[in-house]
Amino acid sequence: MPAYPGEPVDDITAALSALPSGTPVSEVARRLLDLFTSGSVAAGTRLPPERQLSATLGVGRSAVREALAALEILGIVDVRPGSGTYLRGLASELLPQTLRWGLLIGERNTAQLLELREGLEIYVARLAAARADAGVLSRLDKSVKRMRETVGDLPAFAKADLDFHHALAEAAGNETLTDHVHVIRSLLQVYADRAVHDRAEAERAVAEHEAVLAGVRAGDGDAAASAMAVHMATATARLLSDGGEALPAS
Repeated sequence: MPAYPGEPVDDITAALSALPSGTPVSEVARRLLDLFTSGSVAAGTRLPPERQLSATLGVGRSAVREALAALEILGIVDVRPGSGTYLRGLASELLPQTLRWGLLIGERNTAQLLELREGLEIYVARLAAARADAGVLSRLDKSVKRMRETVGDLPAFAKADLDFHHALAEAAGNETLTDHVHVIRSLLQVYADRAVHDRAEAERAVAEHEAVLAGVRAGDGDAAASAMAVHMATATARLLSDGGEALPAS
């Protein structure tokens, strides 16, 4: 699709339809995302002006402006003062940002987020067991060692714990899966400073991570996934039993 101005304006506006009166900004952004990820708009295309999008969608210009601003923050569009607003990437390249947006604006429930994270982390462990190389195994070893050394220093322990999960996610080699995991962690980050409550819980978490590492090192996907399932169950139970006042070890 060639860049605006010209025929693309008609193509883009024709692909959009009016929204109900009082539609929130989040729904305006969703409608634009549906179009941008459909593959019908080429990367680099300049979008129609705010006033035209506003008229087509049947919403105020401020709603369109706020929606585009949010999409710019997520890297979906590029707003260039004095020039216009441009679509940044191909539909496939926009997928991770789209997934993040959907999770961030959706109605969130801590228990449901934890359930989702359990499933994602378990699958990450399974993939990592099949794909981890010597470099990743070394990083995982170092992270577990730091966790063991910092059971009495909970902030440092939480950092080592997070490093372990980051290395594991990289080893999985699936960027879309990893993006989901990072988004879930971000949504639960408000509890991050209370990852574990005491030394005993930290020591238990170390043992659980060592079991995951053993499965990954052996290249045994079933063992790694099972060990992660145990870890996630323990972590989730700790949070829920505490009434949402703590976050499971990362």
